[in-house]
Amino acid sequence: MNSTIRLFCVHSLACLTFCTAILLAFSAPSAFAQKTLIYCGTLIDGVKNDAQSEMTIVVEGKKIVSVAKGYTKAEANDKVVDLKTKTVTPGFIDLHVHIESETSRDQYLKRMSYSMADIAYEAQKNGLTTLMAGFTTVRDMGGSGVNIALRNAINKGTVVGPRIFTSGKSIATTGGHGDPTNGFRTDAQFPDALTNGVVNSADEARQAVRQRYKDGVDCIKITATGGVLSIAKNGKAPQFMDDELDAIIKTAKDYGFHVAAHAHGAEGIKRALKAGVTTIEHGTFMDDEAIAIFKQKGAYLVPTITAGKTVADSAKVPGYYHALVVPKAIETGKQSQETFAKAYKAGVKIAFGTDAGVFLHGRNAKEFEYMTEVGMPPIEALKSATMTAAEILDMKDQLGSLESGKLADIIAVDENPLKNIKTLQNVVFVMKDGVVYKKP
Repeated sequence: MNSTIRLFCVHSLACLTFCTAILLAFSAPSAFAQKTLIYCGTLIDGVKNDAQSEMTIVVEGKKIVSVAKGYTKAEANDKVVDLKTKTVTPGFIDLHVHIESETSRDQYLKRMSYSMADIAYEAQKNGLTTLMAGFTTVRDMGGSGVNIALRNAINKGTVVGPRIFTSGKSIATTGGHGDPTNGFRTDAQFPDALTNGVVNSADEARQAVRQRYKDGVDCIKITATGGVLSIAKNGKAPQFMDDELDAIIKTAKDYGFHVAAHAHGAEGIKRALKAGVTTIEHGTFMDDEAIAIFKQKGAYLVPTITAGKTVADSAKVPGYYHALVVPKAIETGKQSQETFAKAYKAGVKIAFGTDAGVFLHGRNAKEFEYMTEVGMPPIEALKSATMTAAEILDMKDQLGSLESGKLADIIAVDENPLKNIKTLQNVVFVMKDGVVYKKP
């Protein structure tokens, strides 16, 4: 019996040793793991100001393992992506989108009739469109909370879309931009879940930030002034008191969040900057004092020029917007690009953001054209959507440039955007996390 037991133990140990070796072979990096070699005719890596020619990016798994001059010879197990006639850049980051919705004639009806499931399907469609346009990462600036679920589904691989950093629901004041009950009859009853971002004191402001932490957001979005598309008369007036702003930003920092402030009017911009926000979204009617505070605080302007121009155009279509929206849209559209030019030339730091959803998703790259039209060099516009945006997201070590060790978010276009910026509006190749989603 003892010899039988010993024999069984020997066989069991041998089997365990063999199985362990197999598991280690599959779990450890393998010399035979497939690599993807991307041959780049022209490369803009997000770091250098000049384009490089005839380069090879080597991708293994989700990451870039090398970027080298020349076309590296492929080995037997390697996969080759030939982009020798294309210009290759890092995947772009749009810091201001609304992934759950999209402008339409029936947008007000949708607000009342769409279920959360309807919103989710719409959001998934918009996310895929955004990824195919070359925007591999976005910061979602407010919705119903479906944006959190979509982020999670994309991260799990359940659905396809860009990498999402989201604020969940924005934080607003009663009647302010971001109050979801604006425009409804005054005696209508709303569930608490719909209005949990509407605050009216410093205590409620702190509670709102903590609720978003509980919900699982990545950042905080506040509406520091009136807005264009809200059904309210004034789009410029400040909508938070100083103690409320202080409560939001101090609490957000305690929880590890940066704060983005929607702000059009000068006074609301200045209050938000003094309180310590990281980014101002839109900034349409900022004055010289606001520009000085921007520079003093080191805050970023996310200009959203495309949204301004689009709403001005849509406002000319009878019945497209509510009557209260039309004059605000026209005034904002006239000013947005001019204010961006003034802020940029004065030395305000610029980060790329479009407000996609206010216009059709997938047209985000139009913003590059508007930025360069008024004096921003193409390379700086590109960096605003790569390294600068990655820095704001605290992802500079993983995103924003094509360097060894970073995530393989890579796109390509037909022409060199430093010579023709409009080429960015026709992305022909998209890779995110080392997976190819679009080929020439």
